[in-house]
Amino acid sequence: MTRVLLAPDGFKGSISAAAAAAALAAGWRGARADDVIVELPMADGGEGTLDAFLVAVPGARRMPVTVTGPHGREVAASWVLLPETPEAPGGTAVVELASTSGIELLDGDLRPFDADTRGFGEAIAAALDHDVSRLVVAIGSSASTDAGLGMLVALGARVTDAEGLDVAPGLRGVRAAAGLDRSGLRALPAGGAVVLTDVRSPLTGPAGAAAVFGPQKGLAPDDIADADTALARAGALLEIDAAHPGAGAAGGTGAALLAWGAELVPGAERIADLIGLATAVGEADVVVTGEGSFDASSATGKAPARVAALARAGGRAVGLVAGRISPDADTSGFAAAVSLVELAGSTEAALAEPARWLAVAGESLARRLG
Repeated sequence: MTRVLLAPDGFKGSISAAAAAAALAAGWRGARADDVIVELPMADGGEGTLDAFLVAVPGARRMPVTVTGPHGREVAASWVLLPETPEAPGGTAVVELASTSGIELLDGDLRPFDADTRGFGEAIAAALDHDVSRLVVAIGSSASTDAGLGMLVALGARVTDAEGLDVAPGLRGVRAAAGLDRSGLRALPAGGAVVLTDVRSPLTGPAGAAAVFGPQKGLAPDDIADADTALARAGALLEIDAAHPGAGAAGGTGAALLAWGAELVPGAERIADLIGLATAVGEADVVVTGEGSFDASSATGKAPARVAALARAGGRAVGLVAGRISPDADTSGFAAAVSLVELAGSTEAALAEPARWLAVAGESLARRLG
């Protein structure tokens, strides 16, 4: 009998980490019914972060909240309340940008100049209203390039133009921003705030938020320079170092969180610590991880890299399953690697039935690693 740890990240735009783990487990049991399987969905600060905490932390509770989405309409979202501890007697709140102001909420209708982070700030405000002792905020999968100003407005700040009027939401407002009044800005909880992100980009420049991530959010090539100038203006208003690693995360939301007093940390690494990944790996004989697209960048802060590193350090066999495995990806550290696209025969087929093909992958890995 083998003890198996299944710790995949979500397959972006296809299936959540929790559902992916469940499908892998079903497939594994089809080949090795007597094995003990532990499902521990992973995340790196993007979508699926709340689910990872709900599965891993006993007593974690989902707290519903209605916020303003990146399209300007109401979104039924939630944050997660972690149990009280001596260090956090009021509990810890986990708030996820992806489910409140994330790009998936736009359903393909990108709004490069108008999407903002107001909903994310509203969810943080709801957690503060609950008198939590500390915050953990995850800022992956952003829809906007608003330097986090929408979030700050939702938390009580005021952003004004040269005439003293409130600016519009999104990048459109950042371009007009001339003043930032923090007098009404809510304070951090007593235990502070930790920001989970897998992005180490500066706020501005060729590696900054506009240049690297703006096109994903709908910015045309001719818009990048103007957006970068606007972000530089926002950085000056926020009084932060624009070169700080992670300031450019989530369209500059990292910069606003720095200005608020939060600490930016590598998402996958901190989530792994918070959900007890090292202990789970130590108790396993075989570990399986994965994500939607495994490529050369997967080794730089992504959840599967963290899982694999812990597994190899403990001498555990580790398998990989990914929607697609890029030709430039180094899979030499895995005892077995499976691509859903190869199993299904095409990207379209893999995306149409991810749970089916993950089950097939789970069965294949069980035969090879069990």
